[in-house]
Amino acid sequence: MAEKQITLPVVNLAGEKVGTIDLESSVFGVTEKNEQAVHDAIVTQQANARQATAKTKKRHEVRGGGKKPWRQKGTGRARAGSSRSPLWVGGGKIFGPDGNQNYDVSQNKKTHAIALRTVLSQRALQGLIVVDAVKLGKVSTKEFVKVLAAIKAEGKTLVISSDPMVLKSARNVKGLTLRAVKNISVYDVLNSPNLVIGKDDVVTLEGGLK
Repeated sequence: MAEKQITLPVVNLAGEKVGTIDLESSVFGVTEKNEQAVHDAIVTQQANARQATAKTKKRHEVRGGGKKPWRQKGTGRARAGSSRSPLWVGGGKIFGPDGNQNYDVSQNKKTHAIALRTVLSQRALQGLIVVDAVKLGKVSTKEFVKVLAAIKAEGKTLVISSDPMVLKSARNVKGLTLRAVKNISVYDVLNSPNLVIGKDDVVTLEGGLK
């Protein structure tokens, strides 16, 4: 279920109001929590980000252990054929990771869209900042920090922009996540109390989630 159409102010990079924008209620006005869909979306993203590079050596890969430690009988000790047995310190691992683990998890597109609409609706209630255009005339981290202060994007912030000047200016800003509008994720939105997006990107986002 969606609320009535939401209207938010549009500001320029100086923080001055230059107009308003009507948000699609089907995208930014979802009232259901859809907790399972949101949870699954986050689990899917984090699982698919795992590189599966962990690897341990099995007994045939561990160096040494070719000589029998002691004779089979007569020592009073348990028989042993190699010092690289998994039972020995320094031996191989029995069920350790082999570097071929597959952690991939999938979520169908419809459910993922529901999750994204849900978190965007939460951000529309608090933390969504719509600007006329997220663009800079030159590369300047100092200037971009001033922009964030002017539009009152304090703390962890997700900025939606594909402008090359913004991309280069925002690289060293602490607590800032930069994404293209077609690459936004449920985790990104939830992880940042502030979402800064241009009005054109709002239209693009709505078009892909209706």
